[in-house]
Amino acid sequence: MQMDLRLNWLIAIALTGWLFYLLAPVLTPFVAAALLGYMGDPLADRMQKLKLPRSLAVVAVFLITFVVLGLLVLLIGPLIRTQVGALFDALPEIARQVEQVWMPNILGWLDIEAGDDVGIAPFLAKYGEMFGSWSGKVLLSVSKSGGALAAAVLSLFLVPIITFYMLRDWDTIMLHLGALVPESQRETVFKLARESDEVLGAFLRGQILVMLALAFIYSLGLSLVGLKFAIAIGVVSGLVSFVPYLGFVFGIGLAGLTVALEPNPLWQMIGVVATFSIAQFIEGSLLTPKLVGTRIGLHPVIVIFAVAAGGQLFGFFGILLALPAAAVLSVLVRFAYDRYQKEHPEARVQIELE
Repeated sequence: MQMDLRLNWLIAIALTGWLFYLLAPVLTPFVAAALLGYMGDPLADRMQKLKLPRSLAVVAVFLITFVVLGLLVLLIGPLIRTQVGALFDALPEIARQVEQVWMPNILGWLDIEAGDDVGIAPFLAKYGEMFGSWSGKVLLSVSKSGGALAAAVLSLFLVPIITFYMLRDWDTIMLHLGALVPESQRETVFKLARESDEVLGAFLRGQILVMLALAFIYSLGLSLVGLKFAIAIGVVSGLVSFVPYLGFVFGIGLAGLTVALEPNPLWQMIGVVATFSIAQFIEGSLLTPKLVGTRIGLHPVIVIFAVAAGGQLFGFFGILLALPAAAVLSVLVRFAYDRYQKEHPEARVQIELE
């Protein structure tokens, strides 16, 4: 009987996953709205404690969110836009500096004789036609996917609307979902839901704070080094740091290119490496343990796989939702493993750390 019940649950989960995969383009705005509603529900509950009706509380949450985002855009947006534009304008000069200054030094260190087939220009001449062919195919594909582009734009408009209604009726939706759970399984399901809520909430809050802290540290350190485009590089590197080591590698690579424009690139490159190394140390020893917590931390390999799989299955929103889904899945896997060990004590493996 118990085996039949587990088999039914596995079949139900498999069918649900298959249905989600088939309906991914349609479900994307609803899943994104559900995540935003989940994140905004605690603030809406606090607004209700101030004697505000639920609808007005939701409106207040939206206003606070738009005001905060608007201030960030007004304060930081022009600076980042200016630096990003200047960075793109400087790319030809960076390429010239790398080819005429850095390449001869690197070839000398490697004891390689410079020839006509070495350098950026020969590389572009050799592979430019292939790149042009690829870019043409990409542009052709984009031009033929007007429907997909229209669907993406429509999703952007649908997300805030769906979020408003889901946030307004969040408690009612949760009650109805709870009523669907069989009474014999409610204690287990509710326990998992509470633990998932605790893990997911702490993970999202902690990860966002870590990203913002890293963006500040990167920007401050690169500015002290005297690097051009320090704010743009620091902010972008911090925002992509939700993938382990991506912000570190991306930031050092981009900063290394801009260092090529400086008259004394060696010392600035040392400062760049020191900035990102110190930030990485602070993240691993202080930010992640304090803000995210070791209990809910995910292994870097799991994070990278989750982001890649989410992007493959659900596109851009899949990348955003990959880490929350992985955090909840870790709770379910831990529960299944603990339950299996209780039911099969003979299979318990004792691991001794030497």
